[in-house]
Formats: sequence, C-alpha cells, structure tokens
Amino acid sequence: MKRVVITGAGTINALGHDVPSTLEAMREGRCGIGQLEMRDVERLGIRIGGQIKGFEPETVFNRQQLALYDKFTQFTMVAAREAIAQSGLSFEGDLGMRAGIVLGNSGGGMCTIDENYRVLYEEGKNRIHPFVVPRFMNNAAASHVAMEFGLMGPSFVVSTACASSNHAMAQAFQMVHGGVSPVMVTGGSETILCFGGVKAWEGLRVMSRDACRPFSANRNGMVQGEGAGIFVFEELEHARARGAEILAEVIGFAMSSDAADIVMPSRAGAARAISGALRDARINPEEVGYINAHGTGTAANDKTESAAVSEVFGPHADKLMMSSTKSMHGHLIGGTGAVELLACIMAVRDGVIAPTIGYEEPDPECALDCVPNEAREAQVDVALSNAFAFGGFNAVLALRRAA
Repeated sequence: MKRVVITGAGTINALGHDVPSTLEAMREGRCGIGQLEMRDVERLGIRIGGQIKGFEPETVFNRQQLALYDKFTQFTMVAAREAIAQSGLSFEGDLGMRAGIVLGNSGGGMCTIDENYRVLYEEGKNRIHPFVVPRFMNNAAASHVAMEFGLMGPSFVVSTACASSNHAMAQAFQMVHGGVSPVMVTGGSETILCFGGVKAWEGLRVMSRDACRPFSANRNGMVQGEGAGIFVFEELEHARARGAEILAEVIGFAMSSDAADIVMPSRAGAARAISGALRDARINPEEVGYINAHGTGTAANDKTESAAVSEVFGPHADKLMMSSTKSMHGHLIGGTGAVELLACIMAVRDGVIAPTIGYEEPDPECALDCVPNEAREAQVDVALSNAFAFGGFNAVLALRRAA
C-alpha cells in the first residue's frame, strides 16, 4: 500500500480568497460571518452568513467560462488552480491519464437553480438559458477542473450532505493508497447562500440569527457559509522523487451510518467513525493532539460530538484540543470538510490550533478543551477532521505531521 501526502492546497471562503489569507484569519480568530448581501434579503428571517465578499468573477474567468460556471464551479476553479499551482504538477502524458478528481458537493448549482426558478415562476417566462443543466449539475465543477488540467483518470462527485468533502477526500486517499492513481485532486465546494437556499434552511429551524457559537452553552444554531477547498493527494515516493513540498500525510479514514434518524445525530455512529479512523491509521488514541470538530453550533450536534469523543478517547479526551472553525467561516455543507482540513494542516505543520470563536459560557455537556476564542501554539503530530451529516452519514480523516 502507498503512503499518501498532500502537496497542494487551495481555497476561497469567507475568511480569505486563498490559503495564506485563510490561515492568517484562523490564527487571528477573525470572523468571516456577516450580513448577507443578496436579492430579496429583506424577505429572509436569517440574514447572516459566511459570504465571500470582494470576489469579482469577471476578472478571473472569460465570457465563455462565465456562461458555463455556476458560483460553486467558480469557487472550485479558483481553489483548484491554487492547489495545483502549489503542487507544481503538470498532468501531461501518463500522469494525466492516471490522475483524477473526486469532489464533494451537496446542493450543486443552487444559485443557477434559484435564479431560473425565479425567471420561470416569478417573471412567467417560458424559456431559460440552454446551459442551465450543465451549470447546475453536481458534477459540473469536477468536470471543468478535469478539462482545464487534463485529468483523465477516476473522476466523480460524492454527495452526502455535510460529510460530502470528507467522503470525497477519503475516496481520493484510498485510490492513491491502493495504487489506482499516483495523484488525485480532491476536496469540495458549496454555494447555498442564495435566497432559495437560505429560505429552505430557515424551515429547519436550526439557524442562528446572530452568530455561530459552537460548544458554548448559549449557542443557538448554525450559520451557513460558502466556498471551496481543494487539495492534491499524491503518493509519497512520487512526491519525493520530484522534490515536492509536503504539507501533511493522510494516514487514515473511516465512515459509518447512524441508520437512526434523518436529522438527529447519533453518539454511537460518530464514535464508530472516530474509532475506525484510529484503527485505519494504526494509531493509539493518545497520539491524537487535535480534532477539528464538526461543531455546528446546534444543541444536539455539539453535545453528541463531545460525548462521542469522550467515549473513544477516555481519559485522553481531557488532554485533546478540539475546535470548530465553523464559528469563523460558517457551515459550507458539502464543502465544509475541505475548508476545515486546512485547520488540520495548520495544526500538524505549523503548530497553530485554530480557535472556536464566539465561546461565551461553559456547557457541562461539552466539557472538552474547545480552544476558546484565541488560537494556541502547540506541537501536534496527529489531527482528526470530523464530519457528521444529516442522514446519519459520518466521515473522519486522520492527518500526520510530515516527517
């Protein structure tokens, strides 16, 4: 079996338009959540989100591309270009034939769907643009990345709600690990911050009107975000042979299904995924120093996740650092695990633990070290990234500091 490393990373999200600015914001505990700017915002009950500001697609893409790219594709392309540029790879010849892409996404081209429903139902028009289907299909972003960079190997999209990115990155990890491909581009993206998207989530009554405060006793719900995170997963020996910079090593993964409830999380299901990742990585619980929590800021999720971590780690749970960066960038649903993996890389590579901001009151049901409000310097050898989705789909990745 091949060892798998990360040699490129890219992102655009509410904290920054690239990796350096995003990590700087995480170090500073900066909040990217603010007032939403969109059509018909006055009709929304929820008017905050981790919205990307200052992005001008016309300066990045040509007219033909803009006709084909929904916002989630635009964000994916920006992040993919950054990740592949950092990796230094060129997908020509045999490498292009074997390299592929696996992305996570939940809503597809939600902005395209929202706009065209408005055209049909509100304006009463009977014709829409011929590129609507190619824009909103869930695999659009993956297809455009594959076309731009010549990725002709295994390529597909995973959609498991909030666990989509972690499931996608796990599939990429397993393909490289098993020798199917020497290089896989992977990650995820989401753009649910449009009128219809926010209005739909309002109906669930799990959204906060003021802030995301994971693990704090006065938390009152989640906050949506948008953006993308893309990575290059590569065989260790392949990366070493070309002198690539290694950001971190991917050492394990596990997934589980609660098979219990469509929206309520299960402690047992989460615990199985966490313990499975430790087994797959062949590490002891005591080797883990940091967990990037799913940490949505809802009452049910935070206490269930805390209970699962306590169950798996036992006494070591009191020594773990576990933070939720959703408090800063919001919940990107299908893209959230990819952006959160950046915090894990920062922990094992730079020794900086991203904080859980907005933490105000201790909750006895979430009595773990959530790194409240300020980043922390600490040497971490192993980090976990948790994702626990609606539908009861759980996915946990394990990273190790590059040797």
